[in-house]
Amino acid sequence: MLTSSIRTSKNLARAVLHISLCACALPFAYAQATRFSPSETASAVTIHDAPGSQSDYQPITPQGRLQWFAHSTVGGTSLVGGLFSSALGTALDSPSEYGPHWDGFGKRYGMRLTGVSTGNAMEATLGAAWGEDPRYFPAIHSPFGSRVKNIVDLTFRAYHPDGERHLAYARYAATFGNNALSNSWRAQSEADWQHALVRTAEGFGARALSNTFREFFPQAIRKLRHKPDPE
Repeated sequence: MLTSSIRTSKNLARAVLHISLCACALPFAYAQATRFSPSETASAVTIHDAPGSQSDYQPITPQGRLQWFAHSTVGGTSLVGGLFSSALGTALDSPSEYGPHWDGFGKRYGMRLTGVSTGNAMEATLGAAWGEDPRYFPAIHSPFGSRVKNIVDLTFRAYHPDGERHLAYARYAATFGNNALSNSWRAQSEADWQHALVRTAEGFGARALSNTFREFFPQAIRKLRHKPDPE
């Protein structure tokens, strides 16, 4: 029982450290994405404000859903962010089966990319069937408090064709399902339901960080470049 509690505490500490490092890495990842993929970054920065009413909402198209999957999986920000995540796992030698060396780093990076692609594919597919929009809509012209609420809200809810926000069931199913499914190919030390739950929590924490980044950082870049916010 004590061993299980210690293991759970270590897992939670690793999750907190992982999310914290990701938060620090996001600006760097964005800068690298800008450097290596300017057209992609430009499209990611130019995001319209959250719909003010049901009639203002434009449902995502099949092409838009495919673009979301590609950008969220192999976009510059995702790939560079994976470098930080894999470096953290290598520094902590977690999981220990991979080892604290370059080969272990490569395995961790590949494992993360496999998980990200699987989860995003599940969310995109289920979302298409259930009419769930995976995109994030920043509340650019709202007060700071409302923007923070928007970040939290769109972490757990999503727009549907009726222009209203509903619980993001496709995201829940994809996040937990992906992490549970990945137990079949993960290292033995982390292939259990406790680790799957920790990874699920990490997934939503990372989603909230990503939303925070999309909410505030592009606007900061526009102000530094003396460019107006989108209407």
